Parts: sequence; C-alpha cells; structure tokens
Amino acid sequence: MALMQPTRFLVALAVLTVAADAVVQPADTAKAGVDWPSFRGIHGAGTAEGFTTATSWNVPEKKGVVWSVPVAGLGHSSPIIWGGRLCVTTAISGRTDAGLKPGLYGNIESVQDDTSHEWKLLCYDKTTGRTLLDKSILSGVPKVKRHTKSTHANSTLATDGTRLVAMFGSEGLYAFDMSGKELWRKDFGLLDSGFYMAPTAQWEYASSPVIYDGTLVIQADVQTNSFLAAFDVATGKELWRTPRQDVPTWSTPTVHVVGGKPQIVVNGWKHTGGYDLATGKEVWKLTGGGDIPVPLPVVGLGLVFITNAHGPMSPIYAIRETATGDISLTAGASSNPHIAWSVPRDGAYLISPVLYKDLLYVTKSNGVVNAFDGKTGERVYQQRLGSGTTAFTASTIAADGKLYFTSEDGDVYVVKAGRTFELLATNQLGSITMASPAASEGVLYFRTSNRLIAVK
Repeated sequence: MALMQPTRFLVALAVLTVAADAVVQPADTAKAGVDWPSFRGIHGAGTAEGFTTATSWNVPEKKGVVWSVPVAGLGHSSPIIWGGRLCVTTAISGRTDAGLKPGLYGNIESVQDDTSHEWKLLCYDKTTGRTLLDKSILSGVPKVKRHTKSTHANSTLATDGTRLVAMFGSEGLYAFDMSGKELWRKDFGLLDSGFYMAPTAQWEYASSPVIYDGTLVIQADVQTNSFLAAFDVATGKELWRTPRQDVPTWSTPTVHVVGGKPQIVVNGWKHTGGYDLATGKEVWKLTGGGDIPVPLPVVGLGLVFITNAHGPMSPIYAIRETATGDISLTAGASSNPHIAWSVPRDGAYLISPVLYKDLLYVTKSNGVVNAFDGKTGERVYQQRLGSGTTAFTASTIAADGKLYFTSEDGDVYVVKAGRTFELLATNQLGSITMASPAASEGVLYFRTSNRLIAVK
C-alpha cells in the first residue's frame, strides 16, 4: 500500500484559470481584482490582476501587516471576498488540543475526537479586520472523523453577492443571505470521505460548492453512493443528481463554457470528466491516474488541465475543451485526438496548479515546482522550494506578475512569473498554514491555523 503524503485533499480546492482566448461567460457580477467569490476567486482562476501586491513582509515582526485577527477552532476553508466583506467557516472542538499535525508523513489514521463541535460562519471587514458576523450554524459530535491534517470545516464558501453557501459534508449544505440569515439547508446523510483501501480511515469532506448563473453545484465523491448534483441557489431546489462510480475524492468542480454551453469539469480516478450543466449528462470521460484525486481542474488556452497522484501514477493531462466520449489514453500513449499532451509522472497529489501567462505551474507536496508551457507541454523549469523536508498543501495563487507558494510551516515563497525561475522573497506568516490564500485590491489574505492575516 502506498504511503500518503500531506493531505491537501483537506482543502479543497476550484481552480479555473481563464486565458484571454478562452470562451467564458461570467456567472455573476463579481469585479475582477476586487471580489474573490469562491475557492480560488473569480472562475476559480487563482489570479487577481490590476493591483500591485506585496513581495516582502514578516508577520511575526508585524512588517507589511494590514491587520491580523484570531479565529477560534480549525478550518481549511479559504477566505472569500465580496465587496468589503471577507468570510470563512470554522469548526470549534471541545478539545484543548485540536490535533492538527503538519509535515511530510504517511499516516492514514483519523483523529479521535468525539467531543461536541460548533460550526460557525464568520465575516469581517476586509479593510480593518473588524468582525461583521459571528454566526453559530450547528453543534454536535461530527458524524465522520477527520485526518490529522484535516478539519471539520474544509470546504470554502461560495457567494454570488446575494447568498453565501457553506458545505460541511455529513453535517449538511447551508445557504444564507449576506447578513447571515439562513435561507435553506440540505441533509445528504453520511458523506464519508476516506481512504478507499482502508474504509475505517475517515478523513472528512473537502470539496467546495460552485455557483454559476444561479445554479449551485456540488461534487460528493465518497465511500458509497457518490454523486454530482445541481441546485437552484435561491431556493435549494434540486435540479438534477448524477451518480458517480468513483472512490472518494477531495476536488472541487469547475465550470467552463464550450460552444456556448456551460460544462462542469471534475477530477477523479475512475471518472475524470465533463458534464452538461443544464442536465447533468456526461459529455466526456477519462479513466486512470492517481487514485486519490485532489487538485482541481484548470481551464485555459482551449484546454482542460487535470493532475492527480498517489499510487502508481501522477499524471498531468492537457485535454481539448471540445472532448467528447471516452478519451482515456491507450497503454503507452501520451496523446490522442482529445488529449493534446500529457506527462506521466510529474503531477501533483495535493496542490491545485495555476495557469498564468500561458505557463502551467504544478507543485508537489515536497515543494518541487514544475513549470510547463501550457500549449505544448514543454517543461520550462523544475525547481525546489524549501529544504525538501517542508510540506506544502495550500494551492498557489498568482497576481501582479508574481506567484505565491505557501508551505505548511507558514513560509510564503514569492516567485517571479516567467520562463526563468526567480525567487523574489520568502516571507513568514508565523503559524501552520494549509488554507489557500485570497487576494483583493492588492491585499493578500492568509488563513493560518489560528488567525486571519491581511498583507499589503
């Protein structure tokens, strides 16, 4: 049995990077560079242009810090931002020691914590850090356990500027207005995400909800009865539900428009694929790859980029956005009419990649970054961040010609975007960091294990 590396499946994370020539229809009125409405921002791109962002700071020494506030409990949900409001979720345990364990290790065991937890929705003024909302959503003993790198609030919120949607797996799906008033909720029963080869190893749910044009989409790949489903975000009415035959995954779906029709793209092991947003019907399917899919689909340049790892494979696939049917590669092949290029062994296990200025940056859990030409698959460079013993789980974001890579130790490596590797700075956050950052109007927002920090 292959040993696990750091479980970035916790954070799960949507990554849709939109190139200038990609056909994309806006899902809402989010303002580029200002709003960050879901995991990885507008369209899940993980990019924020139009503003100057920081290169150097030091949180322990309070250099470059706009504000910093404590956050109770544990949560890997990333900050989302709409207008002047920043929101996250958290789960507060009855234990003093929450048992969060960073590092490069292969343990699959669950945290033993049967105390009552309180799940909260927290919102802040993005400019000052002042608390705007501290809402208790539910309380009780979690229905499934979590991994030592996981939390019971892994999934990032999604908003369309009118509603906030929170997904807590077995604890339910919740929709609120922007002031925190509950609008509706859904109970899906037990959604047990864990290692398919050791079902007693429960790791918690992590896929984040996605809102597109009034439709809410969730991907629930779990031990039994996996599904992809769409709901009316205003009322909670289920529009369709498509069963999926796959092992547990921790990836978030991406929405991409092909030929004027929105398509949901999902990562998987037995079933990576595209689905019609209106009906839930399968458009294309790819089988194979790493058997614990975590990174999110990245779209741009007319291609869909998929990466995953664990087990015998760690591929990267560049799939033509017009793909239809079963596009799986035959043995020994690296391309076919639907797959423009692929790499068999340099994919990412936990970290979602980013496509920025036509380069695809794929980061491994040990800090090795591979940069590829997105169009051709040519490897531009390979470079290690950190010592090689440092673990990485947070997904990369890009802004202002720079890339931000965050280690679990709370070190943020700032790299100049381009075909030559250039490390600009290494900055300290001062605490364990596994959640992916956000950016708005030139300010970077980081969530550590116990704080929210704004850097400029």
